[in-house]
Amino acid sequence: MALPFTAPWLLAPMEGVTEPCFRDLVLERNAPEHLGGAFTEFVRVVDHPMSVKVLRKHLGARRFAQPVGVQLMGADLAALEATAANAVAAGAPLVDLNFGCPAKGALRGCAGSAALRDPGQIERSVQAARRGVAGAVPVTAKLRAGYDHAGDVEVLVRAAEAGGAELVTLHCRTRAEHYDPEVDWSRIARAVAAVGVPVCGNGGVDAHADLERLRRESGCAYVMVGRAALGDPWVFSGRAVPPAEAARFLLEYMDRLAETGTTSRGGAAGRVKQLLRTWSAGGLVDGERAAWLGEPEAEGLRGRLEAVAAAQSRAEP
Repeated sequence: MALPFTAPWLLAPMEGVTEPCFRDLVLERNAPEHLGGAFTEFVRVVDHPMSVKVLRKHLGARRFAQPVGVQLMGADLAALEATAANAVAAGAPLVDLNFGCPAKGALRGCAGSAALRDPGQIERSVQAARRGVAGAVPVTAKLRAGYDHAGDVEVLVRAAEAGGAELVTLHCRTRAEHYDPEVDWSRIARAVAAVGVPVCGNGGVDAHADLERLRRESGCAYVMVGRAALGDPWVFSGRAVPPAEAARFLLEYMDRLAETGTTSRGGAAGRVKQLLRTWSAGGLVDGERAAWLGEPEAEGLRGRLEAVAAAQSRAEP
């Protein structure tokens, strides 16, 4: 089955981040030829199927030219199968399975990167999701390079392929390496050589130039961007935005979070501060990051952002 992506660069699923408010803003600001698709933050499937209603909430109300896949994480095969069927009913254009989350909660539930210790579980999980979608949409899998070593990259990606995954995304770090700044893209090249399905490379992308470089050096067909997109939502196109445009993105993010009831106004400001810790777009915080992060009140942060947006507007002819 053909993958629905519109370009080779993809926005990674990130827990607590790629809910509809942030994800939709990124999709709106990147044309389909620059950003090829995105995913929900992972939907945890424990011992019962997640409902169509819950999955629609994760997908959000807006629809884009780029596909937004539902990512599932869980070890209960019957619940995964039924949830995959519900994802199709909810309108998901593809279903992705998470075998990479290093969180302790995922490990206790034998989900996420815990499955990296048992390639058979990866294969069985993908098979369950394939039964659930019944050929309606592609099933893909996202893995790390290993649990505590990267010696079995080939075994892991072949297990996903054997289960029926039509794309394998490989985060080039192991679970033990977590988000270590050092990366080894040769692990992605090994995955490409090991399977016949397309591979999406993930990890170590810091700027737009890294996208094509990773594809060139590893041979992967797609590149998934996570943390770099938190600091620069325009990383997919490489467009350099002015400070006012960067400020408007953050203001709109605050507004949408509050309007949808995702969090309070204070909580929305806290979410923006989390982005500002690594924000690079527009040179907005260059040399003043501590001052931005030091704003004690939500309205203080809003006022600072509005001042940047207004100053740029006055400067425009």
